[in-house]
Amino acid sequence: MWMAITRGVSAALARCALEYQPRIPIDIATAAAQHRDYELVLERCGLPVTSLPAHPEFPDGLFVEDPAIVLDEIAVICRMGAASRRGEGESLAEALRPFRKLESIREPATIEGGDVMRLGKTLFCGISRRTNREGARQLASMVEPFGYTVIPVEVSGCLHLKSAICPVADDTVLLNRRSIGVEAFGGLKMLDIAGEEAGAANVLRIGGKIIMPASFPRTREMLERAGFEVMTVDISELQKAEAGVTCSSLIFKVA
Repeated sequence: MWMAITRGVSAALARCALEYQPRIPIDIATAAAQHRDYELVLERCGLPVTSLPAHPEFPDGLFVEDPAIVLDEIAVICRMGAASRRGEGESLAEALRPFRKLESIREPATIEGGDVMRLGKTLFCGISRRTNREGARQLASMVEPFGYTVIPVEVSGCLHLKSAICPVADDTVLLNRRSIGVEAFGGLKMLDIAGEEAGAANVLRIGGKIIMPASFPRTREMLERAGFEVMTVDISELQKAEAGVTCSSLIFKVA
């Protein structure tokens, strides 16, 4: 069985940590309603959703993918690249403790879960403004005993690796070539986003369904023509905080 952990929208979301987007006013009530719609989409995909209370002191707290990397064997609690977010992992660790043994990334490493894309036993780890090479190295030391391989990938022009590439099948990825090199992904089938939809590569695969923001209709049409079942959700207010559809949930298998 699979489950999802989410977290409510903080009233302080407008003070979120931004890297590439200009700061635009965020309607908190609309953002919270969109986040609830996102949770309902997860439930329609068959996932029980555990929604943690909002973190009033952490504007970015709803982005639960970043403070932890959950694998089948362990959960790695991250040391966030954004210093303002480094307290988020504590309560998330408590939520994960019943399900996984916990390991923690240590200084001077930084790593955020949005920079880690898993395909089977391979973890592609983005080297970005939020994740450094020491973070990738420490992650590798924790997961290699379980048979995983960590492959560093340089990221530029977007927040995280999964802002630029995400799996849509076991052997296929959707990507924005302008933000990452493709050399590390040799052997995988590659689908390119529609040219003007820069954020469209961030999609969430659940079983045979692909969840993506409603704001990328041309990429949705391309995926549907390729035979994928696509579900969309309006996260337009959350996108002002550099949100995608992967970052607002932690999805993992439980016994």
